[in-house]
Amino acid sequence: MGCVPLLNTDESLRVLPAFENGLRQAAGWLRSAVSALPGISRHIPVVAYSMADQTFAVGAGFLVNIVLARTQTKEEYGMFALSYSVFAFLLGLYHAAILEPYTIYGAGRYRERFSEYLRLIARSNAIVCTLLTGALLLVCLMIARITPQLPSRALFGMALTSGVLFTGYLLRRVFYLQGQPAFAAKSSLVSFITVAGLLWSTARLHRLNSFSVFLILALGWIAAGAIFGRKLRLGSPAQTFLEIEPDYWREHWKYAKWVFATAFVFQFTTQGYFWLVGGILSLKEVGELKAMYLLVAPVSQIFIALSYLLVPALAARYAAQNTRDLLSLWKRYTLATVAMTGLFAIALRVLGRPVMHVLYAGRYDGLASYLFVLALLPLLMGIGNTMNNALIASEQPKLVFFAYVSSAAATFLGGVPLVIRFGLWGAVYGMLLSGVMYTGALGLAFALRFYWQISPLSVPALSRILE
Repeated sequence: MGCVPLLNTDESLRVLPAFENGLRQAAGWLRSAVSALPGISRHIPVVAYSMADQTFAVGAGFLVNIVLARTQTKEEYGMFALSYSVFAFLLGLYHAAILEPYTIYGAGRYRERFSEYLRLIARSNAIVCTLLTGALLLVCLMIARITPQLPSRALFGMALTSGVLFTGYLLRRVFYLQGQPAFAAKSSLVSFITVAGLLWSTARLHRLNSFSVFLILALGWIAAGAIFGRKLRLGSPAQTFLEIEPDYWREHWKYAKWVFATAFVFQFTTQGYFWLVGGILSLKEVGELKAMYLLVAPVSQIFIALSYLLVPALAARYAAQNTRDLLSLWKRYTLATVAMTGLFAIALRVLGRPVMHVLYAGRYDGLASYLFVLALLPLLMGIGNTMNNALIASEQPKLVFFAYVSSAAATFLGGVPLVIRFGLWGAVYGMLLSGVMYTGALGLAFALRFYWQISPLSVPALSRILE
């Protein structure tokens, strides 16, 4: 399959006026969408803190990837990318087991017993992270014994630090549920500054590698926790949460089992392609795919930041049985998503090549044509993610699970033959195929969920909801 060429210089000059006009129109559309979000226009500082939090939190990982890609071999960077994909897989399971149920229940049915609930979640997190670290280190020792030729220092770094990194995610999430996104942003800033400083010093000492970067990321969140951990509202409750809600774990599992299964399947939508490329092609191609994916991921992080605010808001509306208000908020959120991801795709089409050249010091210039195609992925996934948020806020994770099953099926049935036949291009198109299946399945689940709740007999109701 041939590459899709970027615009040359003359073509770029001709397209700039049209691009500027489109940019102004899209920016106006985006401002209208954001200003229509209930509460957002009245609480701009809250949104700003959320954006800053996500920028600093993701920026630390972005900085680590850029420095490694510029200084290490493609094979070494590819091994780090594979190890980080394993971490991302485990993070998805952790999100399902702890973070998502805590977000939904903490913002909804248990918001009046916040301190008691937080204490339970904090203890559960400590137990899970301790057991996970021990299990991962044991697995790494077994891998090192069975395949000593496999460079495993990245895996050891991931195993040693995963629990600390997970706790950093929990710290930020608690601040959002406390209504204090400023503390989430400040903790992410401390982590980012720590990581940046340690990256500079280890690079100067020639000690930077795929093991040390995991330690650096963990030290960033240790510093943030040491400074802001006391801001958590643990309180001094007279009763434990389980004394108040003795059947809690049954309810937790009733919700989390679908989320957990979803998180497991979800990895095949994105992370699965790193595993496919590593297994079918080579570590070099894994590094190249990661270098491209790193540039399209930031726009998705913006909506993750917004979801920290919107999912609790959607959950509160669902708990109050205000479905129409929930749908109104969702439609405005979707409008903002389409506007921003569309703008991003246009910007990357024009600026992708020079940005990649600067960031990677010319080492990945040949991937610019792949990057433009991959820039469509946030648009495809973003629309689906808005429906994902609405469904989990309405305590229907099983519907999201079926959407991820459809996406995973596309990875196996379409992605595998695409990678075998077309190599790296096959991985790019496979990601888009999985994204289309994900959003399409969520669209069907979303329509069924809210259509039947409002009017099980009236077909026109479905049209009004999806306008």
